[in-house]
Amino acid sequence: MTIEELTEELESQERRLVWESFTHEDAWTLGSLLVTMSRDRNAPVAIDIHRTGQQLFHAALPGSTSDNDAWITRKRRVVERYGSSSYLVGTRFRAKGTSFEESSRLNPDEYAAHGGAFPLTVRGAGVVGTVTVSGLPQAEDHAMVVEALEQLVR
Repeated sequence: MTIEELTEELESQERRLVWESFTHEDAWTLGSLLVTMSRDRNAPVAIDIHRTGQQLFHAALPGSTSDNDAWITRKRRVVERYGSSSYLVGTRFRAKGTSFEESSRLNPDEYAAHGGAFPLTVRGAGVVGTVTVSGLPQAEDHAMVVEALEQLVR
């Protein structure tokens, strides 16, 4: 897949995966689904869901570390700043022949445009939060989040 095709696929995911509303109960359902998926795959990940600045869900599975929590924070900040998934933001920079770290002018200790954080978008309200997975290679972190969202967002 070319970088242009990847960019289009990531943009398509964000257009499709839009909620009608996103409640505390939705956060629990999404987080629990991600925990189940992670356990079934023995994935050593941490999972985080934020809405409007409040952490609604967090889980750290066996094999994850505090470094995963730091990655979650850095990836979540990218979504909050750009309104797009952390993977899409990084891919857009690479498509321009550069990297997020080189060209964003943001502190890499605070922002990471690596896959795994995805915007929680509500129709008519825009981005209201984030769901983030950290612990796998970036494309796999992103894919796990998308797979869970595809099961819940109708």
